[in-house]
Amino acid sequence: MGKRPTVPKGAGLFGEPEPERKAIAAYQANIDGGSRGNPGPAAYGVVIREPGGNIVARLKKYIGNNTNNVAEYFGLIAALDYAQTHGIHALRVESDSELLVKQMHGQYKVKSAELRPLFERAKKMSQTFESFRIAHVYREQNKEADALVNQVLDETSGAGAASGAKSEKPAAKDGTMRLVARYQDGVLQPLDSLDLPDGTEVELLLRLRK
Repeated sequence: MGKRPTVPKGAGLFGEPEPERKAIAAYQANIDGGSRGNPGPAAYGVVIREPGGNIVARLKKYIGNNTNNVAEYFGLIAALDYAQTHGIHALRVESDSELLVKQMHGQYKVKSAELRPLFERAKKMSQTFESFRIAHVYREQNKEADALVNQVLDETSGAGAASGAKSEKPAAKDGTMRLVARYQDGVLQPLDSLDLPDGTEVELLLRLRK
């Protein structure tokens, strides 16, 4: 048998030159999520830049009482959704949440029941892009997204909460007060602010919400 002809590198199956693959210019999304109370009033912020570096979108939204990690995932999903609906094929995401980044890279397992569906949704969305990367950055490199989060939380809680002032919750004539709380990791955590002196004793009557 004769020797099979050697195909030079960079050539196609029949020796013709392969077409050059142009690198796709990637958009960049800086994402952040925060919660005052953790869990508490939460929001996300997203800043999206085109390949040239110009900002094309600022996204921000209040998402109710949630944890920091939930808010971070909402920010990631918002960035992915924006990119999908605007025909963006390559996206680089920067986040200061080491947990989120390492979970998206598969370095950390997603053990939280509340994060699992958010992670699965974000992972599925990220796989629709021709190029997707996510990297961890320090908070100093993520200031613009962080500022959007604080803007939303300040607007939601009002000037009093932004300056650290406590808002009073009116009590009934018999001295009772309605309070919504969440039970997590063995601790009952109030979702509303309380204007009570330290050391105040309270009596709790629990009713589970459906």
